[in-house]
Amino acid sequence: MSTATKLKQDGTEVFWGEIAPCEHLVQIYEDDGPFLDTLEGFVAGGLRANEAVVVIATAEHLSAVEHRLQAHAFDIGAARSRDQYIPLNAEEMLSKFIVQGWPDDELFRQEVIAILTRARGNGRRVRAFGEMVAMLWGQGHNGATVRLEHLWHELCREEAFSLFCAYPRSGFTKDVEASIQEICSAHSKVIVGYPT
Repeated sequence: MSTATKLKQDGTEVFWGEIAPCEHLVQIYEDDGPFLDTLEGFVAGGLRANEAVVVIATAEHLSAVEHRLQAHAFDIGAARSRDQYIPLNAEEMLSKFIVQGWPDDELFRQEVIAILTRARGNGRRVRAFGEMVAMLWGQGHNGATVRLEHLWHELCREEAFSLFCAYPRSGFTKDVEASIQEICSAHSKVIVGYPT
């Protein structure tokens, strides 16, 4: 586990267009507005840099971020057709590798590596957003969440892609500060607020 570095809200320390490979970021958010601002910036920065962007999120968040991107003249359909933008339903993805309430390491690796291979296409760099961990955490599967974070972190290092995770603060019910610290310690950087 690495010590989390906090990134400030002013945007000068977070430049989505040049996020480093192997970066594993997390945001704890109060409501969807700031989270969607951050996710939009993450996806838009990748598309502008001609990277592939994988977004594994709830149907509601997938719809919201696509609407925002289209409002800023991104051709999401074209990006999808060339596998530069790959939206995936988080609940469906979880069902592919969670076995008896716990992530199966090999199934997880197979699923994610297949997606990364598809996204890399013609040698593109890849950045990914994953909301599966927040879903597990919200369901009270704290141990499974931490295990899944570590699986993502290991794969991020091995496969050299950038990874962004986000958790609603409302999902932290018991010993909030200790729980947040546990999640933050599984990441290389913590986004405080949201970058502009």
